[in-house]
Parts: sequence; C-alpha cells; structure tokens
Amino acid sequence: MASVYIETFGCQMNEADSRYIAERAVAAGYEIESDPTLASVVVLNTCTVRDNAERRAYGRMAHFKALKVADPSLKLVVCGCLAEQDRDRMQTTAPYVDAVFGTSELIRLGDALAEWRSAFEDPTDEASELRALVQPLGGAADCITDSFSHLRSFVTVQRGCSYYCTFCIVPHVRGRFDHRPIGEILAEARRAVAAGTRELTLVGQTVNAYRDPAGAADFADLLEAVAALEGLERLTFLTSHPKDFTPKLAQTLARLPALNPRLHLPVQSGSNPILRRMNRKYTVEQYEEKITFFREHCPAWVVTTDLIVGFPGESEADFEATLALAQRMRFAQAFMFVYSPRRGTPAALWEQIPAEVGSERLRRLADVVNAGMRRIHDTRVGTTVRALVQGPSRKDPSKLAAKTLENITLVVPNPGIEPSRLIAQPWLEARVDGAHVWGLTGMLLGVAEHFDGPSEPVAPPTLDLIAI
Repeated sequence: MASVYIETFGCQMNEADSRYIAERAVAAGYEIESDPTLASVVVLNTCTVRDNAERRAYGRMAHFKALKVADPSLKLVVCGCLAEQDRDRMQTTAPYVDAVFGTSELIRLGDALAEWRSAFEDPTDEASELRALVQPLGGAADCITDSFSHLRSFVTVQRGCSYYCTFCIVPHVRGRFDHRPIGEILAEARRAVAAGTRELTLVGQTVNAYRDPAGAADFADLLEAVAALEGLERLTFLTSHPKDFTPKLAQTLARLPALNPRLHLPVQSGSNPILRRMNRKYTVEQYEEKITFFREHCPAWVVTTDLIVGFPGESEADFEATLALAQRMRFAQAFMFVYSPRRGTPAALWEQIPAEVGSERLRRLADVVNAGMRRIHDTRVGTTVRALVQGPSRKDPSKLAAKTLENITLVVPNPGIEPSRLIAQPWLEARVDGAHVWGLTGMLLGVAEHFDGPSEPVAPPTLDLIAI
C-alpha cells in the first residue's frame, strides 16, 4: 500500500498545512505512515523563522538521503517556508530531493501525490531489505497523523502577514495578508467537527487581523460564527498581534463559553526602543493597557506570550525592562528565544549582540518566567480538571498525556484503558496531585465522550507486587 510520512517543523501554520497534505494524500489513496523507513513518499514541511529550525530541516534532508539510496523509488518532498526561501539553493545542496513546493503551492503538492500514486506498488523484497539496513534516523519526528490527531483540528483563516516586523521572514515567504472568506472557514470547521474533532484551533500568522474579504466581518465576528456551530465542543486560536487586540474582541471572548481560556498575545520585548526597532507598532504601555482591559473581562483566562532577547541594539537596560514586564504580567507560559538573524530581513543587517550575551539573558529570563509558570501550576494542585487526551506520554508510554483548556500538559498513569476507548471518550477527568514547571501530574478519575458530558469512572492503576 502506498504511504506518506509527514514531518513538520515550525508554527501552527505549518501544522495546518501538514494536515491539508495528509487529507489530500488519504483522498488519493495513501495511508499515513509513522515510520519514514516504510513510506513511499516522505514530506518534510519546513520552517525558516528560527535558525535552529532551518538547520534541523537541512539535517533531516541529509538523513532522508539514506532512504533514497536504499530505495530510489521513494519520493522525497520538501515544502513550507524554507522551501519558499531556499528553492534554488536547496536544489543545489540537496539534489536528491525529488520536489520542492513553496508556501503557496500546497494544491500542486496534493496534485503531485495523486499523480504519483499509481507508480507505487508493494515494495520488492530487495528494497525492503535495503531499507531495513538504513540506520535509525536521528532527530525527533513530528508525524502529522496518529490515532488521536483527529481530536484536534486546525483551520486556517488567513495566510501571510503585512506587518513586516524587522526580525520576521514570514511576509517574505508567505506573502501579505490573504484572508479566506468566512463561508469557506465555516464549511471546513463543520467538516472537522463531523469527523470527530473535539477542539478546533483557528490559525493565522496574525489571526486577529482577520477581515472577511467578501463582507464586513472581523475576527470577533468570525469567532462568534464558529462558536455557534452545532457539535463544536472547544474553540481556540493562534496567534494574535497586540495592535489588533481590540475592546470588541476582549468582550467577545468573555461571552463565548466554547472558547478555551487562554490568550496568546506575543509582546516580544519589554522595551519601547526595542519594540520600535522591531516595528511592532505598539508600546509597552499600550500592551499592558490591553491586558488589563482583557483581564477585567476574562478574569479566569491565562495569558501566554513570545519573548525575544539579544535583539540588535538591546542594552542591559532594555533587557531589564523585559524582565520587569515578565514579572508584572504573570505569563502562564512564554516561548522564549535568543534573536536569530533571518536572511532577507532588516535586522539581519544590523550589528548583532554577542551570542554569549544572548544566551545569558535567555537563562535569566527563563528563571523569571518559569517561576511564574510554576506558581500558576501550583494553584491547580488539589483541583479536578478535564483535559483532552493526546495519547501515551512520549517519555513513559504507561502514562497518558493530555492538555487542559489552558494548554497545560497533564500526565496521569494509565490504568489500562485501551486506545479505542480513549478515542471514543477522549476527555480525561483527573485530580491534580503535583505541579512542575512543564505541567501537572495527577490521578485519572474518569473519561468522558464530550467536554460537557458526564464522565465514566475508571479503576485506579494496580500495583504488581510480584514484579516489585
């Protein structure tokens, strides 16, 4: 049987694109494979926002070359932001790649999968033996589809960005804002819910800048329309820009019970001079005013953010301002980065902060943010929460991993529940017993088919005294 393996790097936009690729592959008659050594087509969906993601992508291409050597019939495909940026370079440095598709060519990629399908028959014994000799491929695979993936769906509401932050390559590789008609978004959301999605995420590079190209609806209007869909259990969105976070949006969030109580609003820096150099289009004071207004309307919600340190021109005083902001804001989570120059952006041409300075600042910032995260997690100890299962924990398959509505990781022992039951009853009812920087641990009390439905008690895990 022909099969496709998809590995994804980068943001929620790449995740949404990978899901589209998987859907097109299944429609063309492929199975989705979780092991690249067994696939007929290997798709690498790449990111170029961070230097580390770019280096990892090129490293994975080199790993996958071994599969091409073992079985030349395999198709190796690269798509995504790095493919858009480095199309010519990639074909020179990685000539073994069969096809490169940019960010606006997903339909062409799907058409190519359909065209290739008839060429894939069951592999010969010789090809299978050669693939078996390939050493295990290094790196962490982020495969797009497993038994639990349909429980969460991404629906893209826009592509590209028109704000041109000086550190960001996205407008150059994904183009300016291109908003989808609201009717298309609602139709895709209905299909996802009908297919078993319990949690729907609306995604866009600057999702709250959405404007319906066929009417006057803005992002708040879109949220109301999606939240009203029959059968939808939970709704969330990523990623917002402070410039477009309006009082109307805050008030809308407060009155839609289907929304997960988490707002991700990247601030990037706590220094006004650095925000100006970043071309972020708001001040620290404006950001804090918006958060204050938001918390007045949504007091039970948590706020998460993105923070960059070591940006060109960042002084110690600028960094201290970021530390102070992190302490004041009580972020429930922060994605923290040392600035990484991106080819083609203005900031890449400016004088850079020494790497050791950036690393030291990142460590200091992480100490502050992690302490705040731990305090928030501590407040959950002793409570009972409902979380959507992700599947077996990667670190310990005898345990289950899930995400709370605030996107906090929860890990609980699995008392022996079969995957088929977890898929049918994916909402975990759990008592929180422990708090950590990374998340929560506890005891599974029950499972439920729907978020607002009754839970069915489960027996606690038993100890094997003989084994002990």
